[in-house]
Amino acid sequence: VQLQASGGGLVQTGDSLRLSCAASGRAFSNFAMGWFRQAPGKEREFVAALGAGLSSYADSVKGRFTISRDNDKNTLYLQMNSLKPEDTAVYYCAVKLRGGSYSSPSAYDYWGQGTLVTVSS
Repeated sequence: VQLQASGGGLVQTGDSLRLSCAASGRAFSNFAMGWFRQAPGKEREFVAALGAGLSSYADSVKGRFTISRDNDKNTLYLQMNSLKPEDTAVYYCAVKLRGGSYSSPSAYDYWGQGTLVTVSS
């Protein structure tokens, strides 16, 4: 099982980016998937999750980020609009096969390698 995150880059405040996470090895259409991020010197934090047709977001990104998935392509997306310098981090995608909180990193079973998003002011 592999998750490959891509789409990060250097952008300016107010710009948009779309992250992708391609899954291979098995189909994840029946499982929840999420995005987390980790800024330098900080712990990994929840960004968004999608499971059972429902999405959830961290308060800091609500209204700016949208999580979606294409089950045919086994790919998860994160559309990020109105980016801010505080969004700068390495973004990770993950799959949750079992129970547990959508917002807890420990509840996720597989992780991608991360893609760096840098937002300049």
